Amino acid sequence: MNLASSLQHDVLKKIGRVADALQLETYVVGGYVRDLILNRPSKDIDFVCVGSGIELAQKVATALGPDIHVTIFKSFGTAQIVYGDLELEFVGARKESYRHDSRKPIVENGTLEDDQKRRDFTINALAISLNKKNYGDLIDPFNGHEDMKKKIIRTPLDPAITFSDDPLRMMRAVRFASQLNYDIEADAFQAIINQAERLQIVSQERITDELNKIILSTVPSYGFKLLFHSGLLKQFFPELVALHGVEYIGNKAHKDNFFHTLQVLDNVAKVSSDLWLRWAAILHDIAKPATKRYDKIHGWTFHGHEDRGARMTPSIFKRLKLPLNDRMEFVQKLVRLHLRPIPLSKEVTDAAIRRLLFDAGDDIDALMKLCRADITSKNYDKVSRFLKNFDVVEQKIAEVEAKDHIRNFQPPITGDEIMSLYKIPPGRIIGEIKEQIKEAILEGEIKNDREEAMQLLKRIAKEKGLE
Repeated sequence: MNLASSLQHDVLKKIGRVADALQLETYVVGGYVRDLILNRPSKDIDFVCVGSGIELAQKVATALGPDIHVTIFKSFGTAQIVYGDLELEFVGARKESYRHDSRKPIVENGTLEDDQKRRDFTINALAISLNKKNYGDLIDPFNGHEDMKKKIIRTPLDPAITFSDDPLRMMRAVRFASQLNYDIEADAFQAIINQAERLQIVSQERITDELNKIILSTVPSYGFKLLFHSGLLKQFFPELVALHGVEYIGNKAHKDNFFHTLQVLDNVAKVSSDLWLRWAAILHDIAKPATKRYDKIHGWTFHGHEDRGARMTPSIFKRLKLPLNDRMEFVQKLVRLHLRPIPLSKEVTDAAIRRLLFDAGDDIDALMKLCRADITSKNYDKVSRFLKNFDVVEQKIAEVEAKDHIRNFQPPITGDEIMSLYKIPPGRIIGEIKEQIKEAILEGEIKNDREEAMQLLKRIAKEKGLE
């Protein structure tokens, strides 16, 4: 099969000419070839030559122009060039072997065939020649192109060896299946089940990088189901696994909160590509196992799971090596607030809306997306009714915000001003006065306005004997 007509980018032809001048067999390999066949955009291009990849990169940089810089990684035998919006990586063909206790390979020079054998999946073991004599020829020793037609993730060699050598490949198998909507070949999936515990030798950063790519899939629940059924998920995310299962007492049961969470995640994915909103969906019910109780009258309850879940969020982020910054705080806030709009759908008051706006701030829109996604009943009429109620809530939010400007509310009068006006030192009384003013605004007793706040301050100061 020849793909010369698909190799439209001029840089590929230039690299082919440089390779011919150096008399180096040179190929574009891996993900770029896969995505080229799938007609998916790709900005990262990997090149393999039978010889020195660093020498090839240096000559290519000279051919591309005087301002082109080569970054060399001598310890890895690779070189990288940034060319416009492309990242070009060059390496010499190599073969690899592994020790049982490490996923870092022992590397030796090799042939193109050796290089293709070391790759994780047949769909990533494809190569296209860039030399003039066979420019565009597809080299596909493991029938990766056929696997793409069948939508199968399969390893070039024995999957037990492939996954034992580098256990991260198990996460990558799930990630590609999730991103491409492919099946994992049966023997390969069984090998993952058999070796799931070997994921423990992989750094959490690498695992989480693959996990986030799964979360960003079009239908992320598919990837999570593969992680769950393979046993990989419990290796690094036991809190999510703990959501699985239904418990009965008499004829009363709660829903399976694991599959509910996955449905919420899919619902969010339909309306937002924001990774952190998707993380909020994953964690919104994470504390239900810890708060589950049975009441003879009301059945199963999960009182306080939103607050408990918010308290669990930082430790989960820390363990999974997710950023402990404003993104974690965003997720934590949405987990804590995700139940707040529900009672508002039954009785909408201006005061309740003000308080929600005060607590949610600029994240109110994301919160409402999460709340809508959280409606997962199989009863269509019930879902429709709740969504219509949320329409009313969102309309009221817009009206109150336009009138009262509560979002990201800042007190009209600062503590420093109160101390200066009444010549009093810092202390509890300052906080009490500010709280009274805030409560008056949120309850609608005064407008969110400096003049009205000053009038109230005078009344409060008089009551407290400050004047």
